Amino acid sequence: MRHLRPLALVAVLLAAATGCGRSGSPPVKGPQPEDLPAYEVDTGFRLPASPTWEKARRRGHLVVGAKEDQPYMGEKDPASGGYSGFDIEIAKMMSASLGFAPKTIEFRTIASANRETALQNGQIDYYVGTYTINDNRKKQVGFAGPYFMAGQSLLVRRSEKAVKGPEDLAGKKVCSAAGSTPYQRLQREFPKAVLVAYDTYSVCVDNLLTYQVDAVSTDDSILLGYAAKVPEELKVVGRPFSEEPYGIGVPRGDNALRFALDDALEANEKNGNWKKAYEATLGLSGVPAPTPPPIDRYPAG
Repeated sequence: MRHLRPLALVAVLLAAATGCGRSGSPPVKGPQPEDLPAYEVDTGFRLPASPTWEKARRRGHLVVGAKEDQPYMGEKDPASGGYSGFDIEIAKMMSASLGFAPKTIEFRTIASANRETALQNGQIDYYVGTYTINDNRKKQVGFAGPYFMAGQSLLVRRSEKAVKGPEDLAGKKVCSAAGSTPYQRLQREFPKAVLVAYDTYSVCVDNLLTYQVDAVSTDDSILLGYAAKVPEELKVVGRPFSEEPYGIGVPRGDNALRFALDDALEANEKNGNWKKAYEATLGLSGVPAPTPPPIDRYPAG
């Protein structure tokens, strides 16, 4: 797995409540249903050239792979079993455009290491979960999009003034996941930073909230999710210093589905659904909606 993902939000919130002698828990904020877009179902949509779409039509709903442990991107409520976040909204937009009511989606949690296999074996129809498009993966699956350009960034305390970007990391304690790509990039490109590694980003954030480290570094999409959980405590600073184009994974060779999803993304960006979904999820971090990246309609192959 390229990254280890945050798992212990409760610990984060407890740490925020107890750090530096402060009392009381910070307010927990989340996507509000009334703020999310309502996606109009294209009841006349047909895509007979796509075997994946035809299988879903016979089934009566789509099966979508997702993450369950990424705040405000793809997160599963252990009580209700429901999923929420920006990636989940992207999945719902696509469902409506393909002619299926979003409420009928069957979400399945698929680990990063199993994404290609799940698409190749037909366990899921498409995958939306911080899935970076790259040439090696294109040999195994297809990609619609990208729908979001992520990049390695920095999470700091709201009160932090000395760290405004990676150029300020000399002598600062910076936490990332042991063995992860972000940790390796910090070692290579910012050797004067004092690196701290843990198995999960949730422990890094715990240490940040209790003043044991100065910053946490990984994909900004993950960091924005943490900042959105406790915006009074945390913020994302500086410009991303890598590029991670997130795409929708589809079975390789199902170009009809891939191009239909590209069309759907473009339409939802133009009609404002994309921006509204961002503002109701990752936008709760206080970072304005970025301009969506250009869609890469690469040739069928």
